[in-house]
Parts: sequence; C-alpha cells; structure tokens
Amino acid sequence: MRDRSTSRPSTRRRRLVPLLALSVLALGLGACAGDQSALHPAGRYAQEPHDLIVIVGVIALVVFVLVQGLIIYSAWRFRERADDDGSLPEQVHGNTRLEIVWTVIPALILAVIAVPTVQGIFSQMAEPDDDYLTIEVYGHRWWFEYHYPDHDIYTANEMVIPVGTPVRLEMTATDPARSADQGVIHSFWVPRLAGKQDLVPGQLTYLNLEADEPGRYLGMCAEYCGLSHVNMRIRVVAKTDAEYQAWVEQQTTPAEVPEDGTLEAEGRELFYDLGDRMACASCHAVWEDGARNPNTGPDLTHLMSREEFAGAIHDLNEENLRAWLADPESMKAMDYERDGIGMPNLNLTEDELDALVAYLLALD
Repeated sequence: MRDRSTSRPSTRRRRLVPLLALSVLALGLGACAGDQSALHPAGRYAQEPHDLIVIVGVIALVVFVLVQGLIIYSAWRFRERADDDGSLPEQVHGNTRLEIVWTVIPALILAVIAVPTVQGIFSQMAEPDDDYLTIEVYGHRWWFEYHYPDHDIYTANEMVIPVGTPVRLEMTATDPARSADQGVIHSFWVPRLAGKQDLVPGQLTYLNLEADEPGRYLGMCAEYCGLSHVNMRIRVVAKTDAEYQAWVEQQTTPAEVPEDGTLEAEGRELFYDLGDRMACASCHAVWEDGARNPNTGPDLTHLMSREEFAGAIHDLNEENLRAWLADPESMKAMDYERDGIGMPNLNLTEDELDALVAYLLALD
C-alpha cells in the first residue's frame, strides 16, 4: 500500500521548484529595469559599457547554446538502451587536438573582449577632449558631498549638471582636513550616466559622466561601507543650460538672514547656540558672508533647493525635517554615541523644533 504521508511532501517540493525558479527569474529581470539600469544608458559614458555588455552577452549566449547543446546531445547519444549488456562504455583518455581547440578558442574570445574593455576603462577616466565641468566628490559615512571649484559651491546628495556637457569627477573618501571620519572605501555608480569608480581614502580617482537629456538620474554607493551603506544614495539632476546657470546663480548667493523677532530668527540663534548641547553650526555651515567654508556635515546654505536629504533617502519637507531633528537614528541607521559618525540626537524641545524647522525651511 502506498504511504501518502511520505508522497505529499515530495509532491510539494516538486511544485516549489518551478515557483522558486520563476521568483529568481523575476528578481533577475527586475534588476535589469528601472531608473538604475545600465541597460538604459542616457549618455556617452554609459553607452560604452552598455555596448560592451551587449557584445559579451551575445558571446556568452553562443557559448552557452553550444555547451548545453553538446551536453544534451551526449546525454541522448550515450543514453542507456534496452539492449545494453550492462558493461561500461568504452573509456576515452583525452584528445590532444580537441583539447587544444577548446583552450585556444576561449583564449581568443577573452583577448577580443579585452580590447574594448581596456579602451572603455581609459575612456571613463581620461580627461575629456571637449570643454568639461569639474566636480569634486567626497564620500562620507553615509552621504556624498559635491564641490564645484569653478563657482565654490558646496552641496550634498544631489549633483546638478548641465545637459550635453562632459563632467569630470575628482573623487576621494572624506576630506581629512575637516573630518574626524578616517574614511572607508566607497563606490560611485549612476548606471545610466557612467560606469563605476571607487573612492579611496588618501587617493584621488576620476570618473567621467554626461547626460544627453534633462532628468533625475539615480545611483548609490556600490561598495559596502558600514552600518548605513544602503542609505547612501546618489541623485544627479541634469538641467538645460539656462536652468543650470540659474541654479549656479542661486547657489552662489549667500543665505538671507531672517528678520529679528521672527520664528526663523529664533531658529537661526539656536542653530549657532544650543547652550550646553552641541550646536548645529558645529557640524553644518550656512554661508551668509565672507569666505565660504565647508564643515564636517552637509552645507545647508540652500538646503531647500534639494528634493531629498539624509543621504537622499527622505523627501525634504517639514514633516521629515522635524522627525529628523527629533530623532535622527529613527530615520537612518547609525550609532552616534558609539561611532561619533552621523547626526546626534540633540534632545530638542517642541519649541526648539518649531524654530529650527522654520529656519531650515527658509534656506531656499
């Protein structure tokens, strides 16, 4: 008599196999789509690695079909037959000519692929032939800072670039001259605009990117860098020439000082002095006059010109700002007390929160 108790689990396992296979396939296809897909290039420096992906993909597909075809043929050709006498098949101990062929062919394939690969690497890092914009990129834990040396603009999380202009990134991990964070390796990757490049403490690395059309291009740190690595995102905003010039003009204008007696003015006072607690200005800069000097945290001079904050993981609005100031660690994974990195909880009162949020919202 058949034991149903043992057959049911086996049947269930067989049913799970195709479901798991479909799930893996769906996840794989999902990784190839969306705003962070290298398969949808939006500029020449992303087009080059895309074209290489296509070449390698076609070669890999041909090899896969040939190998799997040989396996299927061999399994069918030498399958067990009804008239077999049970003896082992004839044993073959190698074919020198065949072994040379299947060694030389892969070597030639790799040599062919190596040429565009090396060319692409140099193209991604070489100084562009056309006039280009230089942006200095600093990888902090856990946010990216951008400095435009031609205009002395400091901003965070969102990099703004003009459409159709090559952009040369000069990158390193943290700025040791003004940061207690000794730095770890980060990796800058915006798939639709360029390849990937590491940011290494104490070294300068380069990457070129360019956007063919206006838009908001997404990326993130692609090298594990600690507790909040997954919350270290990149936003590149490509604007028309007119929009970009307007943005530069805005960013090179000092922040306005609020009128005395207003809630914003009260918030500004708290920004610089919170009594026996760490003041906001001890980590953040708001440029009002004189030289523009960055601090250890993001520059907040034109904070509200950005759409996101805290490593570009939260929309920049009043509700999120208030929640961030009230309890930063509930909004982003970090342990300031242990590591001394990130945003501390300043234990602000409701009145202090009202004033500081009003001041930050005025920094447009």
